Amino acid sequence: MKRNCQLFHCYLFAFLTVVGFLGVGCDNSQLTTLSEDGVIVAFGNSLTRGTGVSAENSYPAALARMTGRTVINAGIPGEVTAQGRERLPMVLDKYQPDLVIICHGGNDILRRKSMADAAANLDAMVQTALDRSIEVVLVAVPKLSIFGDPPDFYKAVARKYGVPIDMDTLEDLERDRSMKSDPIHFNAKGYEKLARAVANMLEAHGAIAY
Repeated sequence: MKRNCQLFHCYLFAFLTVVGFLGVGCDNSQLTTLSEDGVIVAFGNSLTRGTGVSAENSYPAALARMTGRTVINAGIPGEVTAQGRERLPMVLDKYQPDLVIICHGGNDILRRKSMADAAANLDAMVQTALDRSIEVVLVAVPKLSIFGDPPDFYKAVARKYGVPIDMDTLEDLERDRSMKSDPIHFNAKGYEKLARAVANMLEAHGAIAY
């Protein structure tokens, strides 16, 4: 009996070690530290633009204050991923950022467009940035459901390219009425919380050093 218990604990330890190793591998993407004059592009739709609040209360504006870096607000309300995929190269060529934060797909979900197409478009956006030697961070958008977790393709794209991703913040904010200006968009507190989550992710992955 004692030997069986010892074997069980050995197997359990080995299993947890492997799981821990895999978890680290999925979330261990280091980013290049941005210089003080580094440029970040926040790319997306209305949640990036800051619908529901003034420009200075949008998440890109809050992120700029938190990080001390230039953050370009490249959000277009109503845009779907097919349009974002087409627009992104022009935005990157115009601003030549060091880093792009892609928060896209919400309108595909709202309009019940093909998730396979949305996944392909997001994949192409990440590839477009990396081909230009621009680093990428992803922010996943939750589904329209009682659970509200993001579609699986966000994590799959992040894993494929080894880029950092926030899978939880938008889901949490969308469930918190105190953070909303309408059923979809945030108020100033909500966008501030989104900006803080992104800033923390950038710091955790080495893009920002205080």
